[in-house]
Amino acid sequence: MRFISFAGAAIAAATLAAPAMAQDSDTPFSGVYVGGAGGYDVQPNDVGSRILFDRNLDGRFGDTVLTGAGGNAFGPGFCNGSARTQLAPGNGGSCRNDKDGWAYYGRAGADAQTGNIVVGFVGEFGKSEIRDSVTAFSGTPASYVMSRNIDWEGSVRGRAGYAANTTLFYGTFGAGYARIDRQFATTNTVNTFTGSGKRNQWGILGGGGVEQKLGRNFSIGMEYMYHQYRDNDYRVRVTGPAGTPFTNALNGGTASGTDFRRSDDKFRWHSLRATAAFRF
Repeated sequence: MRFISFAGAAIAAATLAAPAMAQDSDTPFSGVYVGGAGGYDVQPNDVGSRILFDRNLDGRFGDTVLTGAGGNAFGPGFCNGSARTQLAPGNGGSCRNDKDGWAYYGRAGADAQTGNIVVGFVGEFGKSEIRDSVTAFSGTPASYVMSRNIDWEGSVRGRAGYAANTTLFYGTFGAGYARIDRQFATTNTVNTFTGSGKRNQWGILGGGGVEQKLGRNFSIGMEYMYHQYRDNDYRVRVTGPAGTPFTNALNGGTASGTDFRRSDDKFRWHSLRATAAFRF
């Protein structure tokens, strides 16, 4: 995989450079390090998220799916979470909130310190347990849930900061590469739904933290990180019996079916985590 190859080459180069970056009492943050990061990931509030429809398969979303009588088939509405039942919250049902969760990463990097200024880079690879969902409810009644989660995530970031003796305050920014797993679930047993799958996607990460040296070779810290990936190409195609709202060609649709997509095309979350590193 391109990301792992790049990260491995960068870390190997840093290891070869270690003798030139050896630590001393005046530059405690110079050198190569390996370690880990672990903490909790939370998602921003995505109130207003919904599922969009393309009834005539022209690639443009925002159509209203109509019943045979011409009404809005999704009149019960949407929720920014995962349905608990086939009934909408306003009709006696309820939704689960998006799932926040733990995250854990391995990391390696290298820093160079000149005076109080520290610059370097860090590479990470790990996983987050978050899940982001959105649900549409039809009047039949039925629920339609589109979800996504992270199978794994890697990043290579630069970092720069200010060292006050053995305490380092820093900012970090760089590129991420993640495996996004997209799923679809519904209580509708009449139509046929096709479209679950996974995709590797580039993104960005940025944040900052504080690192504290404990002795010559060990450090601990706290770090905040923001993650963002574009996820706008996932589609679910609905087909099935003629005359259903999704395949009714007499009310502005097409007999070939209807496409679903999410209205929120960015997968974003925040991380607050502890770090630990062994410095060579």
